[in-house]
Amino acid sequence: MSILDWFRKKTTWHKIFPSADAAKKQIPLNTAETIEVNGKRICVAHSSQGIFAVNNKCPHNGFSLGQGFCTDDNTIVCPLHRYRFDLRTGRSVNAAGYYLDTFPLEAREDGLYIGLK
Repeated sequence: MSILDWFRKKTTWHKIFPSADAAKKQIPLNTAETIEVNGKRICVAHSSQGIFAVNNKCPHNGFSLGQGFCTDDNTIVCPLHRYRFDLRTGRSVNAAGYYLDTFPLEAREDGLYIGLK
């Protein structure tokens, strides 16, 4: 079994938008929104580099990143203390040791899906 096959078996996929374009229309560029998927609060962000999904809670103080904003360097900014996190990796760009869980997104013919472990 390849690592990709193992990952797919350990991941459950949930439809979160009718399409990637619908997600981009609902979430304006450089903003974010909090959604709930399978009891988990997820921050979905629309940056200039696309749509990304990360854990909604800022690891610094637990504030909702869905209330934050995106920057030109593809980060999500916590509105409380301005901690910034790379949307691709989840790593903090200004505070060592902080990181966010990131979640894969997959555009399919019938919608945009998020993968949860």
